[in-house]
Amino acid sequence: MKKKLILETGEVFHGQSFGVETDTEGEVVFNTGMTGYQELISDPSYCGQIVCMTYPLIGNYGINRDDYESIDPAIKGLIVKEVCDFPSNFRTQMDLDEFFKKRNLSGISGIDTRRLTRVLRASGVVKGKIVDEKAIESEVVESLKNTVFPTDQVAQVSTKTSFANPGRGLKVVLVDYGSKHGILRELAQRDCDVIVVSQDTTAEEILLINPDGVMLSNGPGDPEDVKGATEMIKNLLGKVPIFGICLGHQLIGLACGAKTFKLKFGHRGGNHPVLDLAKNKVAITSQNHGYAVDQESLKNTDLVETHVALNDRTNEGFKHKIHTCFSVQYHPEASPGPEDANYLFDEFITLMEEFKSKKLSN
Repeated sequence: MKKKLILETGEVFHGQSFGVETDTEGEVVFNTGMTGYQELISDPSYCGQIVCMTYPLIGNYGINRDDYESIDPAIKGLIVKEVCDFPSNFRTQMDLDEFFKKRNLSGISGIDTRRLTRVLRASGVVKGKIVDEKAIESEVVESLKNTVFPTDQVAQVSTKTSFANPGRGLKVVLVDYGSKHGILRELAQRDCDVIVVSQDTTAEEILLINPDGVMLSNGPGDPEDVKGATEMIKNLLGKVPIFGICLGHQLIGLACGAKTFKLKFGHRGGNHPVLDLAKNKVAITSQNHGYAVDQESLKNTDLVETHVALNDRTNEGFKHKIHTCFSVQYHPEASPGPEDANYLFDEFITLMEEFKSKKLSN
């Protein structure tokens, strides 16, 4: 079925649909990853977004049972140059089109994704809609301009009830703002006893669990829209070690008095170089975020910058000067992407052990 992608700025891209043929709208962003489309599609941080893949062929190794990052995809749609109809991989269970149909997702193929990416780089991320070829373009553009998308993405993807991922090691509370399974995998590999709690859990409720550490997960949307998170973090600082990833990083920044801002077109891909300022080493990282912490605002806080993005020099990490608390903007659990930075989970384990030992000695 012929479809077209219409942006609120008026650009129109013609192609063919895959997955279900219903219209879908959302914020249009691009991802530079060459692989990892299954993890990307199931990443809760893409809630409400239509993702353009810059790599021209998507679906060539199919969909398998092991590479999901969440149970229910929150993505609104996918834009590709070419969909592979006959994937080839020993783990393949279905092709991309079949998966999209089973999950009631819409996609469009056959468009010039390079041109679309250039448009997004020039104008920044914009609202867009995948519609029937016969749709009147001017009406769709006007509708998009007047559309206000929901700001409760974190509430949409966060778990509603707490659950455990048992282990025999240190007890970690993972606050789920839209966490990927990769975080649980990394903690499980270190035998952590993990309790996953909802995004609106209070500091008092977390401390009742008596954890050795708290992780603040990745998630979608504007960090300023996550109500109650900054207050919860303020009440945890100094009482338990904290490790934040992506949205969790931004929320720690807000809780400590820093500011966040929306990037023009975000960081989304698996090859972003980040400099560790203390070690003077570069890690190639997986990233997916549309907001960042304002570096200038860090000067008036108890946070010290630890990591910087080499592509645009934006903040990629910091630690607290007084309390046991650190965070990074990128994804050390990767999924998809390189595993250069998963040593941060080992550092979190060490910090928890030291904090626990000091607490017992007092």
